[in-house]
Amino acid sequence: MTASLFPSDRLFLIAGPCQLEDDSLNLRVGEALARLAEHVPGGIIFKASFDKANRSNVDGVRGPGIEAGLASLERVRAATGLPILTDVHEASQCVLAADTVDVLQIPAFLCRQTDLLMAAGATGKAVNIKKGQWMHPEGMRGAVRKVEAGAALASVEAGALAVTERGTFFGYGDLVVDMRNFMRLGEACAVPVIFDATHSVQRPGQGTGGTSGGAREFISPLTLAAIAAGAQGLFIETHPNPDQAPSDGPNMIPLSQLGDLMARAVDMWARVVS
Repeated sequence: MTASLFPSDRLFLIAGPCQLEDDSLNLRVGEALARLAEHVPGGIIFKASFDKANRSNVDGVRGPGIEAGLASLERVRAATGLPILTDVHEASQCVLAADTVDVLQIPAFLCRQTDLLMAAGATGKAVNIKKGQWMHPEGMRGAVRKVEAGAALASVEAGALAVTERGTFFGYGDLVVDMRNFMRLGEACAVPVIFDATHSVQRPGQGTGGTSGGAREFISPLTLAAIAAGAQGLFIETHPNPDQAPSDGPNMIPLSQLGDLMARAVDMWARVVS
């Protein structure tokens, strides 16, 4: 199953809310994505975090935690049939999460954490590694090798691997996307390259009350540009009402707009690969 999660010859999408909320919200998004999956050649993976461990403020809403969160993700899978992705932040979380989800995601801030990467690889699950906001593309080769080394030490076959471009720090409160990175990441890591269209428009620390801001108006043009530059998959956080979301609202796309964006993205993909 994991071999087809990150197809290199068909555009695929990882999408969902930034963090898990109640079942009503999670299932509303999941069911909408299941309907949209019929129109995305490489399919859709539902994503949501059980814990946002790197919130800007100590009192920021972090999510339901691993036990309740994994139970919520299992209910989304049962209702929608979609494969499931979630973040892991500590090596000890990998085995627990792997019992429920199809893809373990390594957050950008943790992409050099050897024990975490190797523990994720040891599960044999698919792994998506987000490129750190300070990392050069070739530096991600080491992260991929650590996941593969973890699988080898555990005597399991490594699951599908992908790396994700999510922007590079530009000064203290903005990110830029270097379109050369899609080619460079692909050549350096020899795995599918995903574009994180929503975190790339984040403005760290520029929101109200010390939270992160964002500029969602740039999600669409950057998405199309990334596909033209060689991105093989997309990562797009979405929410029915982003401005009411507990985290990353300013850089999430409204759920009602996702279908139109993906129609344009699939069309761009067809033009690029033809």
